[in-house]
Amino acid sequence: MLYKKINVELIVVADEVEAVVAELNTALDLLEEKHTLFGGGIEAVAFEHPKTRKRSALEHTIAAGETVTGALRTARESVVVAIRAVI
Repeated sequence: MLYKKINVELIVVADEVEAVVAELNTALDLLEEKHTLFGGGIEAVAFEHPKTRKRSALEHTIAAGETVTGALRTARESVVVAIRAVI
């Protein structure tokens, strides 16, 4: 039989770790009632989060959309000016 391992990584504020781990354990117990789970566990490791936040793919997409919107406005204004110049 083929098995697959599922890795999940979460970053949580240090003060909330115990509550999150408790809720995750409860969720795993509920999953175990419906599915066969082998092994596993939850590990909490402390680390310093970098102060600069990386932009998500959604934020990049929104920024690109804003750039395109600005470019289309500029193009439209240029076409209007060109048409007026021809007329």
